Amino acid sequence: MKIFLKAIFFLLLICFVVAFNNQQLSLPHLFFISLVFFFFPLFLVNIWLVPGGLAWRNPDLNPSKIPGPAGWPFLGILPKMGSHAHRKLASMSSSMGATRLMAFSLGSNRVVITSHPETAKEILCGSSFSDRPIKESASLLMFERAIGFAPSGKYWRHLRRIAANHMFSPKRVLRLECVRQGVCDEMMEKMWKEMSVRGVVELRGILQKGSLRNVIESVFGSGLGLEIEEELGLMVKEGYELISEFYWGDYFPIISSSWVLDFSGVKRRCHKLSLKVKRVVGQVINEERSRLIETVNVINGSRNDYLSVLLSLPQEDQLTHADMVAVLWEMIFRGTDTVSILLEWIMARMVLHQDIQAKAQDEIEKVVGPNRIVQDSDIPNLAYVEAIVKEVLRLHPPGPLLSWARLSTHDVQLGKFFVPAGTTAMVNMWAITHDPSIWNNPWDFKPERFTEEDFPIMGSDLRLAPFGAGRRVCPGKSLGLATVNLWFARLLQQYKWLPVPSTKVDLSECLKLSLELKRPLKCLVVARS
Repeated sequence: MKIFLKAIFFLLLICFVVAFNNQQLSLPHLFFISLVFFFFPLFLVNIWLVPGGLAWRNPDLNPSKIPGPAGWPFLGILPKMGSHAHRKLASMSSSMGATRLMAFSLGSNRVVITSHPETAKEILCGSSFSDRPIKESASLLMFERAIGFAPSGKYWRHLRRIAANHMFSPKRVLRLECVRQGVCDEMMEKMWKEMSVRGVVELRGILQKGSLRNVIESVFGSGLGLEIEEELGLMVKEGYELISEFYWGDYFPIISSSWVLDFSGVKRRCHKLSLKVKRVVGQVINEERSRLIETVNVINGSRNDYLSVLLSLPQEDQLTHADMVAVLWEMIFRGTDTVSILLEWIMARMVLHQDIQAKAQDEIEKVVGPNRIVQDSDIPNLAYVEAIVKEVLRLHPPGPLLSWARLSTHDVQLGKFFVPAGTTAMVNMWAITHDPSIWNNPWDFKPERFTEEDFPIMGSDLRLAPFGAGRRVCPGKSLGLATVNLWFARLLQQYKWLPVPSTKVDLSECLKLSLELKRPLKCLVVARS
């Protein structure tokens, strides 16, 4: 194949030289040039038009039998990967009869995607897809040394052990309830003030700031200082923009390896932001380390923030300063948007479905009563409130595609299909949660489906696994879910949520880093007596 390509190239070169040499061409010469220019495009089309596209055309591999679209030459299906990529991929998989596994190309990257829970379990829970592909921007922002993207190996297992035993243990999550309650008080006060001044509440900004405040206090403790909190907020916002931005180098290695070809400036901006992260987060770590020398508070366990946990680890478990910066930065970055985006979806559904809102409020009154606020310990008894959260996670999964990417570390057989090493594997959770063969009336908002059956959502059942599954399951899933459940219950307990008169609730969605409402939710809040 490679020799044939070289031969075609030299034939074309000869044709160009002859054609532009200002000499009279004989009829045989013209016929020869015509043949070359006719067959060469056909040859290129033959290379490109294979199931899955150009990235799957590899002479060193057995021909892949995985069905999939050829896409565009060189680009694959990149032009279709926009703000509704999850829907387009679901439609392609269904139309091609490739629900279990479909192959496609993203530039030079080989990709497979499944829209079936059984194949999803093979990918997420098996050992063959234990790594995650990492974008150039995420690598430059130090996520390669954090829990989510660190490559499989001793260091990654060490991080997971620290996360499970020290940072996200049930006891640690419970101890942080006071932080969640305090931030919720602040958010509700801002909502009421905005309603009083403007006559309408736009939730997105309040939820984003509240989520950021919650994660910063959980990571660093209280008393960090307003100036540093604001700087961290700006850094998180810039990081979202950089990772969400399309970068050609993620799909064509020749661009990724060159700073000169960084036309959009993504690499330069990521490098600049990473220096700022190292300075700000590193400064907080150094200050806390100095305090630790002077006090025994951390050792005695009076501090529950994650920085104190990391600094108080036994010597053999200690992280280097650089790795600690990466781990804490990732926690701030990833812990901010998911909670706020999910809560905005939940409240949009409550404004739209007044009957379901009233039913949940009745449950809260019966379980909690009128004289105290909802606490973490009440949540297991609020079955309908939990069912609403699960139903929103089913209809609007925050990470329908990007959060699910895995990378095959070696050749693997998925069912009857051969998948070579180095292939990116995705799970289209949105397609699974909207599949009528799996869910009855999947487009209906019906929380009752989760009260009729005790349905786990932590990764054991791949019909709905919003936090992932297997070795790469989200380590902070319990903390995130505890925050959403508590804040949602308290918002329902305190206020009645109503639509703005003459305005419909817009559920249009947009896939960025997460699947979010395309337009911020605006609604009315009325105090409940």
